[in-house]
Amino acid sequence: MKDKILNVLKKQDKAFTAFELKDILGFDTTEEIKKMFSVLNELEGNLEVYHTNKDKYMAFEYSHLKKGKISVSEKGFGFIIMEDEEDIHVDAKHLNGAVDGDMVIAEITNKNTGAKKEGRVLRIASRNYGPLVGEYIYNDGKPTIKVNDRKFKQTIVLTKESTKNAVEGHIVVSNVIKELGNNAVLAEITTIIGHKNDVGVDIEALVYKHMFSPKFPDEVLEELNDIPDEVREEDKVGRKDLTGEVIFTIDGDDTKDIDDAISIKRLDNGNYELGVHIADVSYYVKPGTKLYDEAYERGTSVYLVDRVIPMLPHKLSNGICSLNPNVERLAQSCVMEIDNKGNVVSHEIFESVIKSRIQMTYKKVNKWLDEGITEVGYEPYTEKLTLMKELADILRHNREARGAIDFETDEAKIIADETGKPVDVILRERASGEMMIEDFMIVANETVASHVFYMELPFVYRVHGTPKEEKVNDFLDFVSSLGYKITGKINIQYPSSIQNILDQLKDKKEYKILSSLMLRAMQKAVYQPENIGHFGLASKIYTHFTSPIRRFPDTTVHRLLRTYLYENDQSKKTLDYFREYLPVLTEHASLKERDAIECEREVEDMKMAEYMMDHVGEEFTGMISGVTSFGLFVQIPNMIEGLVHISDISGDYYNYDERTMSLIGQKSKKRYRIGDEIKVVVKSASKEESFIDFEIKKESSEEDGGKEEEKKTEEMG
Repeated sequence: MKDKILNVLKKQDKAFTAFELKDILGFDTTEEIKKMFSVLNELEGNLEVYHTNKDKYMAFEYSHLKKGKISVSEKGFGFIIMEDEEDIHVDAKHLNGAVDGDMVIAEITNKNTGAKKEGRVLRIASRNYGPLVGEYIYNDGKPTIKVNDRKFKQTIVLTKESTKNAVEGHIVVSNVIKELGNNAVLAEITTIIGHKNDVGVDIEALVYKHMFSPKFPDEVLEELNDIPDEVREEDKVGRKDLTGEVIFTIDGDDTKDIDDAISIKRLDNGNYELGVHIADVSYYVKPGTKLYDEAYERGTSVYLVDRVIPMLPHKLSNGICSLNPNVERLAQSCVMEIDNKGNVVSHEIFESVIKSRIQMTYKKVNKWLDEGITEVGYEPYTEKLTLMKELADILRHNREARGAIDFETDEAKIIADETGKPVDVILRERASGEMMIEDFMIVANETVASHVFYMELPFVYRVHGTPKEEKVNDFLDFVSSLGYKITGKINIQYPSSIQNILDQLKDKKEYKILSSLMLRAMQKAVYQPENIGHFGLASKIYTHFTSPIRRFPDTTVHRLLRTYLYENDQSKKTLDYFREYLPVLTEHASLKERDAIECEREVEDMKMAEYMMDHVGEEFTGMISGVTSFGLFVQIPNMIEGLVHISDISGDYYNYDERTMSLIGQKSKKRYRIGDEIKVVVKSASKEESFIDFEIKKESSEEDGGKEEEKKTEEMG
């Protein structure tokens, strides 16, 4: 019945009374109508259906409302974290009783696009107590937890039997059992992370908060005893032996889990033969094992500042599954013949045994590709690298020609010392080597996805939907308010239209900010069993095949290839199983991907704030990246962002202009808007609260004027 109701509501962008729904669905009996009301209440509680004030029901996605988890700052305001769009800022007076972690329903109060949407909470859909992480202490002689998240205001009551021998100063993880009266909750300790002064405990606390774990259960580790440390003869049966081929890997300096290796040849007909060889994780991680269940649950590896929380135990991720040099490894290979226009004219997908010749690094490969400098040990491979770069340029040009979007966004890389303390924040490099491997992985993902798609079999696709017209129009209106005119016809059904907008903005001083805002107007890429294409890549059919060590969907793609192609099992029983299983798997994988991104972002915010604690009082030149009614967000060149609160903008009273997203001085008419270059001074920063506050550097005339005012005041006194 649930599906029937949702199908009716989603087919039409309108609201229905319960009686209208009853008639449309053909429900006549009292039992059917009671059941319908019960299901409507359930759907309303799950935020799939919106019950209007006029007692009508509509699909939540068609309503003007938004749903998400609210993150409330210690300063009182909050952000509603959305699944497929930018966060919504909520002022303290508009929280409507919501506390950190609640699922809420809200409405947007400013209609313009840009960095910071604003809204208000209409109601709390559900209280959401996740794992509570904090310091074990005694208060009035009773054990309790001082939660790291200062937004958590309740008192934690612990029973003696749940303390797990914790001592004061331990950082622990606890789960809420139930709410008590007087703003208190009953909780039990589940994990002791370590002492608060131990190296790395700060990051581990956030890892546990986001429901990942650096440790694997004992039953998972026990299963590793049955997995060999090297490839055995029986493992090679039925596989193509590629150990005589020139195959190698290119990764970052500190990469230990190597998923992909590559090979290349120039064919007699002038075409290229590109081989993308991917670690065959699914050979070792099999359904029905604790290892498989744990990998499914984790969904992804989490890459943090100074560590990786792996999806697979190190024996696999850094050992038998990693394509380490000079050892045999099992792989699944996609070998493609590609013409000089970047079209894949033929391909093979098969199980293989490979032996990587050398573990190259991006830095050393870039030395050759970008500077013509050959690093020691790379001499035998320079010809191959040059041919690869030639093919990569062709593939990239092909992708650009069909309209793929390049947002050219920068990423920060935090450098930490051996104690985990951040010592520098730099921009992550994206040079020829990085782009080349990206090009090769994309074409392999497209080739594998297309192969199974045309077999009409259940599969896992990586999809990226067409952006919503309203969001793109909002962005264009904002660009127009800056004085920039976008020419040409805009049709958001085609990614080339979005790229055309970006191309016209490329020479603007605030391009990086505008590109980021345009990216926020896009939908988020997810996993699902239905193929709708990948809008950003302008790809009609796409999947993730190339990173099975760190992404469970890729491992599943390998499992499907083994089932369909190598074992030739396309029985009704198998296909029915995957049709039922893959929707659940892809939804879970997409959720864990979001959890990992959130965890990575929170760790980065904490470490950036910790880094800036050593730079309080220092001056930086930055660019305004967002403007709201409560202040300016300023981004400095290394991507660190801080807030200039409106109360810290001196000399005038500033009003927020929603249309142009700017702050305007009431008397001076001085305007602050996105893209403006501005000099700021670090006012304060807090690792514990992950915030950075800037203040605008006063010009010398302002400083002199201030001193003159002080002098006049003294004289009058």
